[in-house]
Amino acid sequence: MKIVDVKVDSFRFLTNIGRDYEGHPHPGEEHWGTNSMLTIVTDEGAEGYFFGAATQDVVEGLIKPALVGEDPFFREKLWYRLKRMQKLSTVLHDMVIACVDCALWDLAGRYLNVPVYKMMGAARTRVPAYASIMPGDEIPGGLSTPEEYGRFAQQLVAEGYQAIKLHTWMPPISWAPDVKKDVAACVAVREAVGPDVDLMLDPHHHYDRQDALYLAKEIEKLGFLWIEEPMNEHSMSSYVWLNQHLSMAVLGPENLEGSFMSRAEWVRSGASDILRGGAGEVGGISAIMKLIHLAEAFGMRMEVHGGGPANMHVLCAMGINGRYYERGLLHPLRDIDHPYPWQNTLYDPMDAEGYVHVPERPGLGDDINFDYIKENKVTRASVSLAE
Repeated sequence: MKIVDVKVDSFRFLTNIGRDYEGHPHPGEEHWGTNSMLTIVTDEGAEGYFFGAATQDVVEGLIKPALVGEDPFFREKLWYRLKRMQKLSTVLHDMVIACVDCALWDLAGRYLNVPVYKMMGAARTRVPAYASIMPGDEIPGGLSTPEEYGRFAQQLVAEGYQAIKLHTWMPPISWAPDVKKDVAACVAVREAVGPDVDLMLDPHHHYDRQDALYLAKEIEKLGFLWIEEPMNEHSMSSYVWLNQHLSMAVLGPENLEGSFMSRAEWVRSGASDILRGGAGEVGGISAIMKLIHLAEAFGMRMEVHGGGPANMHVLCAMGINGRYYERGLLHPLRDIDHPYPWQNTLYDPMDAEGYVHVPERPGLGDDINFDYIKENKVTRASVSLAE
């Protein structure tokens, strides 16, 4: 079996989620957003799919020449080929490689009629979800005050969530970041949900060492499970310093380039207690499994960043190391319990006990509405606005 084509279908969909100029999502007026589906086609008719950051120009100029004629089961060979190509490319980032790698895993599973998590070595079929709250805003009835965070947290616990992660206020809000207001939101949520719900915080890298330490010390008093990305992750020494001053867990890095290799340096340097990475950021399923095994070798926890098909299958193949599935991003004015229009069924519905279950459909198990994509194609599109 050989790869004969790689293509991107971009399509539009209606959404009320927009992004500010720093990239943070917020609810607003309904508008047309865009998404893209990468498809890898073989000479035997087998295909694999993944939604993400691959664009038509990158696929035609770089991905397709590197894949056509190759055996799609040689995922490791192809992953390293693309990784080497990054040296002379400004556009072939890890999120693009992730689209290709995940589509190859999906293709293999669909061809063999096996879910991806079983191909990797299954460990479980369900994972508890934590509610990942959308960044703070200035929308009345949204997430504009600590009190609104508290009320929303109570609602999420009533829906069955076993844990909650806050994203607090960030630029371009004129007064953000504000470390004391972040602390107030964390206090309000802890008071609202009580002592038995796991809480985590992601203030999104805007603080210096002193404010990061103050913030971490305050939420440490509240019994938070971890803090992630309070400072720019390119300064690994700042995380080494922070970790030396805390007893609570520091989680990271989240979005740092370099895949599992840069994270190995964080392990060696003691910059975090819990490793972090999502299939989309580190270069796909093949890469994140290397990161998981790295964490296991050092006796460290590894928490998966983000939801979606690839991360769900990874969590069900990694056993006890990953505690939670990140579900969201959630907001009082957003409903995520209905499928996107390009899905026939919701991928990650949560049961009454707060668990999400891995689909048993072949491959990544995404139940794709191909008719919708065909009927709503656009010629050029940006990266998906979906969360």
